Amino acid sequence: MVNSNTNSVFPDQVVPDAEKMSLDYGLKVGRAVEGEWFSSGRTRFSDNYTRFHNLRLYARGEQSIQKYKDELSINGDLSYLNLDWKPVPIIPKFVDIVVNGMSDKVYDIKAFAQDPSALKIRTNYAEHLYRNIKQKDYINQVKQSLGIDISDIENPDLAPQTEEELSVHMQLDYKQSIEIAEEEAINNTLERNRYELSKRRILRDIVTIGIGANKTEFNKSEGVVVKYCDPAAMIWSYTEDPNFEDLFYVGEVKSLTLPELKKQFPHLTVEELKEIEKYPGNSQYNRNWNGRRDNNTVQVLYFEWKSYTNQVFKIKETPFGLEKALEKQDTFDPPPSDNFNKVTRSIEVLYSGAKILGHEKMLKWELAKNMTRPKANLVKVNMNYNICAPRMYRGRIDSLVGRITGFADMIQLTSLKLQQVIQRVVPDGVYLDADGLAEVDLGNGTNYNPAEALNMYFQTGSIIGRSMTQDGDLNHGKVPIQELQSSSGGNKIQSLIQTYQYYLQMIRDVTGLNEARDGTVPDKQSLVGLQKLAAANSNTATKHILQAELFLTLRACENIALRISDCLEFDLTREALRSSISSFNVGTLEEMYNLHLHDFGIFLELEPDEEEKALLEQNIDRALQTQSIYLEDAIDIRQVKNLKLANQLIKLRRKKKAKADQEAQQANIQAQAQANADQAEKAAMNEVQKQQALSESNIQFEQAKSQFEIQRMEREAQIKAQQMEQQFKYDMQLKSADINKDKEKEQLIEDRKDKRTRIEGTQQSQMIDQRKNNTLPIDFESPYKVDVGEFGV
Repeated sequence: MVNSNTNSVFPDQVVPDAEKMSLDYGLKVGRAVEGEWFSSGRTRFSDNYTRFHNLRLYARGEQSIQKYKDELSINGDLSYLNLDWKPVPIIPKFVDIVVNGMSDKVYDIKAFAQDPSALKIRTNYAEHLYRNIKQKDYINQVKQSLGIDISDIENPDLAPQTEEELSVHMQLDYKQSIEIAEEEAINNTLERNRYELSKRRILRDIVTIGIGANKTEFNKSEGVVVKYCDPAAMIWSYTEDPNFEDLFYVGEVKSLTLPELKKQFPHLTVEELKEIEKYPGNSQYNRNWNGRRDNNTVQVLYFEWKSYTNQVFKIKETPFGLEKALEKQDTFDPPPSDNFNKVTRSIEVLYSGAKILGHEKMLKWELAKNMTRPKANLVKVNMNYNICAPRMYRGRIDSLVGRITGFADMIQLTSLKLQQVIQRVVPDGVYLDADGLAEVDLGNGTNYNPAEALNMYFQTGSIIGRSMTQDGDLNHGKVPIQELQSSSGGNKIQSLIQTYQYYLQMIRDVTGLNEARDGTVPDKQSLVGLQKLAAANSNTATKHILQAELFLTLRACENIALRISDCLEFDLTREALRSSISSFNVGTLEEMYNLHLHDFGIFLELEPDEEEKALLEQNIDRALQTQSIYLEDAIDIRQVKNLKLANQLIKLRRKKKAKADQEAQQANIQAQAQANADQAEKAAMNEVQKQQALSESNIQFEQAKSQFEIQRMEREAQIKAQQMEQQFKYDMQLKSADINKDKEKEQLIEDRKDKRTRIEGTQQSQMIDQRKNNTLPIDFESPYKVDVGEFGV
């Protein structure tokens, strides 16, 4: 970029590194930067600041009302106008719609380890799964034949079964622990720096002024820091790249008090501070941009300047045949020698500077510390500032608010005109013809005066008049009271309202923010799908804003990933990072110490928009209706943010379920056939068992019958024997009784015989005695005759 200001000429970069690091060289760079942005008169910085300030006022509904007063005044005279000059807040509504609609997190930060070590681990894992897929049949045969599972996979059922499943598995499910640790470190850094709040401010800047910026830096006390940057206070080298990737210097202006200045730059002496404080240029043009004019504030320009350095190495061969590299100064230029070789390479470097605006004083100039370099390209260096202006052309920045400020001005003027018309509207009146009233006689002696006529008219709506005068002439005042139709301004009001709606619609047309985006005027006849489609079309019109914010987030995450390696080099920041990561996943703590050994690719996994979600949901619903997938599959598919992978996952789950259904159907057929065979076999076995049971039952019956017959015969024999024994006993008893009876009979006969013998002897004795004594005759039949033998007489 050509600049007529001689102060904007940058010093020659083809100089030794020692000269570049000198404070005088840094002062030349600072003068050149200041000359491009803060030259006398209307400057590039003031143009940017003024334009951005005015756009921000429009975005807040606080724009200047002077232009509206100039439009409505007559030679500057506003004495006849009594209007509310407060701006109509139309633009803030549209800004809030865009910012609030995009402020939600619609992405996940993903880290992909792309260094050789991680790629080897990923490749070995994929080859391991691929080998098991190819050997699946052999593994199943061995398992069926020998009952041994020779697979070395922990969960064979969850492992991919086909090459297509393996491809999806590697993209969706596979994650190395080092990648998880990197993602958690990035998320933790963003949360610790409250990046969500900064992101809202960046989004509002992109919508309002068309440019957004953030900054990543590292210090030993806070670790990795992500800051919001105000583009109105920033400077950058001329570029036509919307992503500002070809800058060679960038910086920002900060307002510092003298105590803050001394704290940041303790090497400043008291004399230098006094000189800075009283410098007249410090209060003439440098303090106007922030509205502060106190003598206690200093405007400091912080900037980064990209240059290059030559790395020179002396390659010397050792006595053992090895080569040793010794780093030398870039001025090292010895004569050719057989003992060593000279090797050089050029790499980009950043110089960090700080200069007081309007003062020939460099506060700092040094080679930047902790420069972020992509590990895939170590000769390149990243700026700490990330800037994006998605609608920039040849250095001119366009914004959403900038497109509609003209229409907002017309809406404001229309509103003011509408106030004028409303103020000038007068109520309707009545016309009263006094001559017509004079000809009217009420007939009751009461005068029909104007007051009485008006009272009757306003209370009853009736009036009294005469068509003829008292002289018989035509009375021109026969209707003494007539209503006056004043100009109400209705047509003007309606016209202004239509004009207001026209410019409002123009704002919608220019920005693409239709009614469906904010839901202000939903059409009751419109289907929900059509409303969502209209909102999706509105999102398409503002998609560049979201892409710009995502670009800044991605660049910030890339710088964070590179600066985490710096955190691991210091004990304090390493332990702080380790402690903060422990709140996420303790299992990844051991991997933190190895992050600096890996190279990561950072990308954002975006959620699909409403239209893509609708298409995906249609596919899922169709698959569920046809029972091609399970409900669990639908839940898993909805969690996939990549639409292509989600559709591919639907295909895999459909194939898997179809295969499972086919196997289940075949298994059912086989099970049914087996069940039928088992049932037939079981019926045959039942029949055999039945016949066998019948035979056994018959045999058992016959055996029981025979046994019963034997038992019966034995019982009969036993009973017969008992009967015979009992009969024998009875016979013996009878025989014994007969014998005893005979014995008793004989005994009785003998006893009777012996008794008779005794009686006969006794009687003979008595008869002998009777004869001897000549006693009375004895009657031996007398019952009183005593038996001498019985009494022992």
